[in-house]
Order: sequence, then structure tokens, then C-alpha cells
Amino acid sequence: MNIDEVIEKAGVLVEALPYIQRFNGARVLVKFGGSAMEDPEVTKRVLKDIAFMAAAGMRPIIVHGGGKAISAELKRLEIPTRFVNGLRYTCPRTIEVVDNVLHKVINAFLVETLSGYKANAKAVSGKDILRCRRIMTPDATTGEMLDIGFVGEVVNVDTQQIDWMLNRGEIPVITPLACDMSGQVYNINADMAACAIAAQLKVEKLCFLSDVPGVLRDPADANSLISTIHIDDIPQLAKEGVISGGMLPKLDSSAQAVRAGVGKVHLNDGRLAHSLLLEIFTDHGVGTEIVP
Repeated sequence: MNIDEVIEKAGVLVEALPYIQRFNGARVLVKFGGSAMEDPEVTKRVLKDIAFMAAAGMRPIIVHGGGKAISAELKRLEIPTRFVNGLRYTCPRTIEVVDNVLHKVINAFLVETLSGYKANAKAVSGKDILRCRRIMTPDATTGEMLDIGFVGEVVNVDTQQIDWMLNRGEIPVITPLACDMSGQVYNINADMAACAIAAQLKVEKLCFLSDVPGVLRDPADANSLISTIHIDDIPQLAKEGVISGGMLPKLDSSAQAVRAGVGKVHLNDGRLAHSLLLEIFTDHGVGTEIVP
């Protein structure tokens, strides 16, 4: 490595300095999911970035998905998979599979990998910290409310328990499951769970890492990225069809989180090397930001 390369690396660190100072002690929630989680090397790279954030004085929290791994296991067990308005229909057999895959496969891998980077990661079951109620979803044609099984929305978060962990320097790695008041386990859309937790904690930043670069005006054109979306613009974008499918609950929940006090929401492609650090620690972010 020649002197110019060394100086360039030092310049990157200097550029990051004001952001490290600004976000020292800040709570940042990272929701990690999508196809990006299918590639172990991408997952490890993202987790190393999160370990860096913790070492730089931030207090990261992780909420992870696992939809594709769950679908693969359901297929293996010959249990049908069906989505309604971006939400997985969850029958009694499905909720057992969801519970098992999220805790024993995905969460365990994330915690083990973070620990390998000397980060103090701790597994947290959403069943222990999230309370929910059952939800239904409207039929896109008739508006009739449809039963989608054991699918819930978060109504309460044990923020005290999360804060205790953060104050001990731990990184909570949370599964998107919850229980109702009777103890029944419910599947929670991971994006919606992340937004609910972020809103009740009033985190500085909520970052979504998935397999898309953000919100595209034209899904077939990567250059049509919308860099900034104001929450009041979301209904019109949905009406135009720019936002649809699984992106709908993500952005609706993001808007609720911003209204509840979350500083800013970021949507980034987790497959892009260091997209999380580029978003937080540089002058030029990537992806889409959701702002008031």
C-alpha cells in the first residue's frame, strides 16, 4: 500500500469523525432481511459493520426477518405458503415452523457471528418482550376483512428490558414474534415489528437492509431510486402503484414510527458493501430515506 492509499484511508476516517461524535450513544435499530440474508458472506459483512457501530459508541439493536428460510422449510414439510397484502398466512402448523426457524436457525447464526467479531450480542425472543393483538387484512378487491391466522401487530414493547441490555453494552438480536395476553404466539411482520420497537424506543435511526436499493419509481430501473420520501407522500405513491406488495406495510409502519418520534428511516440494499456505514458515517448516504 502506497502513501496515497494510506492518506485516502485516513481521509475516510476523518470524514466519519463528526458522525461518530454525533451518534455516540445513539440507539440505532437495524432490520435485516430479504435475499441479502441468504448469502452468508453478505450477512457476515453486515454484522461486522454493526460490530463496528457498537465499537464506535453507538447502541445498535437488530430485528431480523427470515421469510425465505421459513418458506423453504414450509416447502420441505409440504405446508402451503400464501401471502395476503404482503403478510404470511399463518396456520397453527406454520407458526410452529416460524418459531423454530427464527430462533434455532437464523437468530442463533446472527448471534454467533456477531460474537465472533467480539461484539456482545444477545439473543432476544420477541415472545419475551413484545405483546400483540391479532389482526386481519382487507381484500384488495372487495375490502372485506380477511382472516390470516396467527398474525399480529405489536401493541406493547418492554423497552425497559431493551434499555437494560443496551446500557450493559449488549446488542439485542430480536426475533419478530410476540404473544397475546393469553400466551398465544403470533407471527409479526418483521418490518412492522422493527417499526413498533423503534417507535417506542424513539431511536435516532431505523435502518432497513434488504435486497432492494430502496424505493424505485420504476422497479425495472435501478436509476429510478427515490432518495427522499416525506411521510405525507406515501399514500399518493401507493395510489400510483410505486409502493406495493411487501413495501406497503414497511412504509406505512415507517411513517407511524417517524410520527412517533423516530429521527429518520433508511431503506438500503444490504448486498451493497458497507451500505449501513455509508448511510450513517459519510456525507453522501445511499438508498431511500423516510422523513417527516
